Amino acid sequence: MAKPRVILITGASSGIGKTTALKLQAQGNIVYGAARRIEKMTDLAAAGVHVLKLDVTDEQTLVAAVETIKAEQQRLDVLINNAGYGSYGALEDVPLAEGEYQFKVNVFGVMRLTQLVLPIMRAQHRGRIINVSSIGGKIYQPLSAWYMGTKHAIEGMSDALRMEVAPFGIDVSIIEPGGIKTEWAGIAEKKLLEVSGETAYHDQAVKVGAMLSLFDQFASNPGVIAKLMVRAVNDVKPKSRYHAGMSSGLALTGRHWLSDRQFDKMMTLAINGAAKLAKLEHHGQRAGKRHYQHN
Repeated sequence: MAKPRVILITGASSGIGKTTALKLQAQGNIVYGAARRIEKMTDLAAAGVHVLKLDVTDEQTLVAAVETIKAEQQRLDVLINNAGYGSYGALEDVPLAEGEYQFKVNVFGVMRLTQLVLPIMRAQHRGRIINVSSIGGKIYQPLSAWYMGTKHAIEGMSDALRMEVAPFGIDVSIIEPGGIKTEWAGIAEKKLLEVSGETAYHDQAVKVGAMLSLFDQFASNPGVIAKLMVRAVNDVKPKSRYHAGMSSGLALTGRHWLSDRQFDKMMTLAINGAAKLAKLEHHGQRAGKRHYQHN
């Protein structure tokens, strides 16, 4: 019987991370689920997942998590860097401190934790690192420069890392989710309207915000990406990239074949279409409410 793998996954308190942790635990692995909001992981603990309090921007918690796993298991087979968040707003409007924090969470936290586990994996001469990027690491849209920048960074750094650690028997894969029903869209929309809703970028902010407001109606379930992450863990020869979720195939294909200007037009049409749909739905809801009150 195969030896259970020791797996550390960050961002395990909700959405994709929590679903993935439960799936991997159900397969008989030794799973450590890590997140800031430890109170939201009681169900993971009940399922047998080892729960760790971890903030990817806090060096002490990163070191403590790795040392705990090393002391308890003497090895670490898989690291899944899943923690991250999205904050939208025009490049001009977003405070530099917020832009820096996005990079601290989405990039520097990922790479620092990777630095800490690599000595363990090199000593084992085996290991697997799975970095959660986004189709945003390959495409773009207005008012998302800071967030998309973090994901483009993850893509490039993961590619370089894959070549660096291959001689030590360590694999590196990237997960590129499309639209997924998580807390991400709501946070991004709120930040967008707070930052750029009353600036020179107001018109764009309203349209992009409308698109984000429709997210949960059309986005894929987190289980779609959890299934993909489990596959990335279990594949004998893991792919360098995996993608799934709403519009992921269409967006990546469009970016591959269209020129920059053509892709700009495609993205603009998609945003304008979403804004019109959101407006129609809003009017429909208001009309329905008036009809109900009249009756």
